[in-house]
Parts: sequence; C-alpha cells; structure tokens
Amino acid sequence: MAQVAYTITMTKPRLTEQQARRIKAQRTQQSTDAVGDGEKGTVIARYGKQALVESATGDRVLCHLRSHLESPVAGDEVIWVRSDEAGVITALAERKNVLHRPDIKGHLRPVAANIQLLLVVFAPEPAPQPNLLDRYLVAAEHMGVEAALILNKADLINHSALAEQLACYAALGYRTLTTHQGMPDASDLAQLIGDSTVVLVGQSGVGKSSLIQRLLPDVAIRVGALSELADKGRHTTTTAELFHLPNGGRLIDSPGVREFGLGHVTPTDIALGFREFAPFLGLCRFRDCQHEQEPECALRAAVADGHISEARFESYRQIRQSGVGAG
Repeated sequence: MAQVAYTITMTKPRLTEQQARRIKAQRTQQSTDAVGDGEKGTVIARYGKQALVESATGDRVLCHLRSHLESPVAGDEVIWVRSDEAGVITALAERKNVLHRPDIKGHLRPVAANIQLLLVVFAPEPAPQPNLLDRYLVAAEHMGVEAALILNKADLINHSALAEQLACYAALGYRTLTTHQGMPDASDLAQLIGDSTVVLVGQSGVGKSSLIQRLLPDVAIRVGALSELADKGRHTTTTAELFHLPNGGRLIDSPGVREFGLGHVTPTDIALGFREFAPFLGLCRFRDCQHEQEPECALRAAVADGHISEARFESYRQIRQSGVGAG
C-alpha cells in the first residue's frame, strides 16, 4: 500500500484579531442557539455527506450535515438535533487540534480531531526509518500533544541499540513502553493510555494493527454496528473511526497513517520540537543562526558539552536540510 503523509496541526486560522473575535462570537452564538434545540454529541466516524454521532447517553445516530458547517470528523464535539429518520448536525465545537491528510489534489483534509496522545510505534523489524521517530515527536510538540513511544515486537530484539534509543527518549521525558504480541493482555497499553484520546502512528509493519487488536479484542466492536449504520459497511482506507476502550480511553483508528508531513512547521518550530534544545535557543551570537557553521552557536556548544546528544542534533539537521514538510 502506498504510504500516505498525514500532518497534525493546531487549528489557528490566519485571521486579524477583529475577524477572530467576530468568528468566535458567531460560533458561540451558534452553539448557544443549537444547545437550546439540540444536544451535545461526539462524531464517531464520517461517511460521505453523513457522520455517525454518539450522544451523551451512548445512542448512535447517523446525521446529515448542515452545508455551512466546517466538515466534522472523528473526535469532533458537535451539537445535533434528532429527526424521524436521522439526525442533523447544527454546530461544531472549536477543535483543540486536527489530524489532516492530503487528498489527490494535495489539499489537506481533516480526518480526526481533539487528539490528546500520539502513540509512536517502532520495532526491530522493519528497522526504523532515519529521522522518522523525531519527525513524529516534532509534530506532537508543535501541536502541544503528548507523545509516547512504544517499542513493539520486543521479543525480536537481538541487540541493545533500540533499547538504548528508547532509554534516550525516556531520559528526555517521553513516556515509553516495551511490548510484544505474546503479552497476556493489554494492561500495559491501557495503563499508558489512561483516559486519553489516542492515535497510533508508525511505519508499515511495526505492528500497529496487532496493538489495536489487543486493545479491542472483540472484532464485532469494530465491524458490527458501525458498518450497518454506514450503509452495509462501506469503509475506505482513509476513514477514521473512534472506539471506546474498555478501560476508559478512546482510540481514533485511521488506517493508512504512516508518517507526518511537516509542511506547516517552520524551521524555528522544528528546533522547538526537539525539547532538549529549549534552554539554548536564542542564546546564539546571531539571531538568524542556522546552527551550521556560524561562530558561537549555542546549540553546537551544547552538543560539544554533552547537553544535547550528537545523534539528536544530527537528526535535527537532516530534517531541516531534507526540506521542511518532506514526508
């Protein structure tokens, strides 16, 4: 399957302050008006011109979309009203963040919203692609979402390099987990996720599907009621769906997620995505320092002093030099 580049961004439209205030007031008024006539709900999945909405009491109703609304996706909080045959979504709550994917024309389209935890999965086989883990972490840092790293297929490890790599990320403050398919249950994953809304990412073959299967062992949960409501189960490889986990968390499963494009991230934000760089940013002799050959570069000095690992600094340089947004 061809790899699909996704990008995860904060929803910050480029508006003047006056425009932003006016839009916020309009959204607030729309939501206030809608609550009087409808009820709050969460989008479970999106199917063409309809969306499956779950009410506060757990009912699930296939809803039509108002034409003036921004396109709702899995994870969105909405206001909707009931009708005889189906519901109607009347308002969309402000998103904390949104996961996008490019369509065939290269335009970014939302597929999931309000993510709280990004689970970055890697494994001994296939070997991690260069910089890929750091690209995920840059994306997560940029949007203000926690990232955790999962070393899967741990039973295949025959050398310590990957374990040492995981330990390096743990030293930076990232939560980490080592697991494999032979684990008796999903308690390790469940403890890591807690009550967060999560998305799993990682290159093809690292075992994301097996991890999801451990979290959702009842296959009927994934192909039963949702499929019937969505016109006899017509799913596509880009449909994101939200599932409630047994221990209280929520999983947004978007098949086909492989990697994150960083086209929306500036070179400055890439540096901010390496959290150990923070104490040294802004201390270079030159304000526009590229951290290459410039004299008195605070980042390179931190590498020389052992405060920043050479491997992570080289990863940062390669991400910048490869072209921001290459994915």
